[in-house]
Amino acid sequence: MRWVDQLASKGLDIATISAFLFLNLSWIVVLAIPIGVLFSTLMAFGAMSSAHEITVMKASGMGLFRMMVPMILAGLLLWGFTFWYTDAVLPNTNLQLSGMMRDITRTKPTFAIESGQFTTHIDGFTILARNVDSTGLMTGVTIYDKSSGDRRNIVSADTGRMAFSPSLTRLVVHLFRGEIHQTSTLKPNDYRIIRFDRHQMTMQADRFFYEQSDVSGSSRSDREMSIADMQVMVDRATNEMSYTQHQFDSTLSAHMSYLLTPRAVSSSPLTQRDVMDHVSTTISGIRTALEGDAYRISSERAAANKYEVEIYKKYAIPFACLLFVIVGCPLGVITKGGNFGISAMVSLGFYVVYWVTLIGGEKLADRDILSPAIAMWSGNIIIGMVGIFVAYKVNYETTPLKRIASWIRARRSRLALPNKSL
Repeated sequence: MRWVDQLASKGLDIATISAFLFLNLSWIVVLAIPIGVLFSTLMAFGAMSSAHEITVMKASGMGLFRMMVPMILAGLLLWGFTFWYTDAVLPNTNLQLSGMMRDITRTKPTFAIESGQFTTHIDGFTILARNVDSTGLMTGVTIYDKSSGDRRNIVSADTGRMAFSPSLTRLVVHLFRGEIHQTSTLKPNDYRIIRFDRHQMTMQADRFFYEQSDVSGSSRSDREMSIADMQVMVDRATNEMSYTQHQFDSTLSAHMSYLLTPRAVSSSPLTQRDVMDHVSTTISGIRTALEGDAYRISSERAAANKYEVEIYKKYAIPFACLLFVIVGCPLGVITKGGNFGISAMVSLGFYVVYWVTLIGGEKLADRDILSPAIAMWSGNIIIGMVGIFVAYKVNYETTPLKRIASWIRARRSRLALPNKSL
């Protein structure tokens, strides 16, 4: 929706718009598969619960974990597919999408001459046609030409027609019965009037049509790389950080040794100003070197964190396919959410929680507040704990805490029996 004005105002054909929408759907698929897994498991197990099929299977001795086996296998398959898609397909589609977005942005709006309106779409020219009929014939044409650096032309004609050149890079204007008024910016008194019966003008008019650029040699951002490519960047940043840290420590140690080493008193007389200037210069040099190394370490750490966030995200999001199976099956039994509304509401709630933890973790990792692994896996950890808790409750019809408390009470009772017998 953010690109509606760009797609509508620049005369793009249906194939280009379809390709743009298809490439946008690529990254949406990665987020849609996990939430689709949650929605489908809620619908399936909710319908089974509302139809008392879960009760029948439990009565026959089948627990929830046994019922979840086919769903877990499907979740594992979707996990593998989503991981492959995220690592192998998504980077290339993101690269093509970013190139297409640049090409669309550079494309100029659709060129059209309207009656009684100035047109400034062509750099250096302003065109006015008092009337334009259905055949494209313009009457009362005035063209203000500022394309030349030291000369200004005002062209007036009774009628005219225009068309693009075969290469679509130039606009050719044919004018009939008019005159040209020429003035010089360097010589104001140099004024000419040229009358003509027929005159032809050419104007540079590239980028009025969409042109797809080659993105094969373009540099890639973090979301346009595979895990292997980003790991290379992380290793490079880590090595640079280690080397710079070694330089920082060496510089600091060398200057500390210099300060602590005793020296003989110089026989040459030095004024207090000379001593202070020497100390100030030395301290300034040390500070500049240490600040430069510290800034380089910080920048390399930020670069490593940025790529590590994307690496762990490529692992964490596909793994959510399996987690949402573990969450969706027992929640469907509890809520009996076999209808669309309940399933959609529960799915949306979990999706919002997961999305908030994902985005919040990414921001915290970029600011070096959390490690990239914890930041990207925090949502999975939370969802996984909820899923295990709910699945345990549905399968054993009690909570883990109550089961632990019952075990402790039973243990105490067994320990108390020998004492009573004594």
